[in-house]
Amino acid sequence: MPRTPTELLSPADQERRRSLRFMKGVALGALVFMAILFIVAFALEPRYPAMGYVRAAAEGGMVGALADWFAVTALFRHPLGIPIPHTAIIPNRKDEIGKSLGEFIETNFLAGDVVRDKLRSTPIAATAGAWLRESEHAEIVGREAATMASGILTALSDDEVQDLISDLAREHFLDPEWGPTVGGWLGHVVDAGAHRGAVNLGIDSIAAWLAANRSSFSGLVSRRLPSWVPSVAMRLVDDTVYHEAMKFVAAVQADPDHPARHAIDRYLERLAENLQHDPATIAKLEDAKSAVFDSPRVRELAADAWNTAKAGLLTALNDPESPLRHRLGAALVEIGDRLATDTALQERVDGRVADAAVFLVDRYRHDIASIITDTVEKWDADETTEKIELLVGRDLQYIRLNGTFVGALAGLLIYTIAHALIR
Repeated sequence: MPRTPTELLSPADQERRRSLRFMKGVALGALVFMAILFIVAFALEPRYPAMGYVRAAAEGGMVGALADWFAVTALFRHPLGIPIPHTAIIPNRKDEIGKSLGEFIETNFLAGDVVRDKLRSTPIAATAGAWLRESEHAEIVGREAATMASGILTALSDDEVQDLISDLAREHFLDPEWGPTVGGWLGHVVDAGAHRGAVNLGIDSIAAWLAANRSSFSGLVSRRLPSWVPSVAMRLVDDTVYHEAMKFVAAVQADPDHPARHAIDRYLERLAENLQHDPATIAKLEDAKSAVFDSPRVRELAADAWNTAKAGLLTALNDPESPLRHRLGAALVEIGDRLATDTALQERVDGRVADAAVFLVDRYRHDIASIITDTVEKWDADETTEKIELLVGRDLQYIRLNGTFVGALAGLLIYTIAHALIR
């Protein structure tokens, strides 16, 4: 069953309608009172000449009441249903009113200076900080932020995210040549001697491996000897090779100025130089880089890493007791405390907020104001008229009352002056 117009109104609008009807009744009652007073005074005037003053006042009151009734009614509809020109102004010019209202808002309220002055008088950072430094408020913000982040992570397509990461990595990490950068970095490391620790670590690792893997030298050389060589001689050769390797590594370990160390330095210097200037070396590095990062296994590892990170984040975000949520709450409290106590930070934040608001207003104020224009254009003319009348109609009835009383005083004054002058 369709609802009646009264049922469609909000409780506030229904109260406004009752108030409007009451004031219309009061204004109409004033007009009726003046009409009755005029009839009585008009009838008694021949017998009581002083009733002429009453008649003039009542006559002026009726004229004022009718004139103001016509003016008020003409705003919303045709008086008595007669299509008199320049009446029913609001329904006939609804779109123009909406456009004018939008232009008024855009010019007088959505101006950069107005917005900046208002924001300057408002301690945004201090107020936000004082609110945020309370742990329960920080918990609310953290909970809402976690909910938003979880929603975003859930809505994201894994394939699209992986493609995006892959594209960004290729554009900013893989496509640029590594050779000159790596060569320059390696050259600085060698010049500063910072590579020596890595060299020492490598030599120590070789020494440790040799000590733990003597059996690896069995047959290393002897299997390449002729078969007629005695087995004792073969073992002696293998042992000699092993001991010589151990002595060589020990000598390199013990002597910081060992020729092998200098050979490593020269090799690294040549490598750094070639990586920066030798096309063949640069090409080899690029080929190796492409082979590694274009490998399907690497893409699988990247996908696994994203899925693992996503699952971990979702679990942490949805668990109020997770370390991530606790750290987030603590960070928000700390931010709030700084905002509430650090005057310099408050000035910076307030300035940035004002700059951002002014930028948005200056750039989009026409679009913002057009919301008013477009919304009013979509309204039904009758509904628009009713809404506006409910908002301002009660106050307009006072105009009718004032018109009644002012008209009565004017009529009385005119009659008094005319009567005094003529007599």
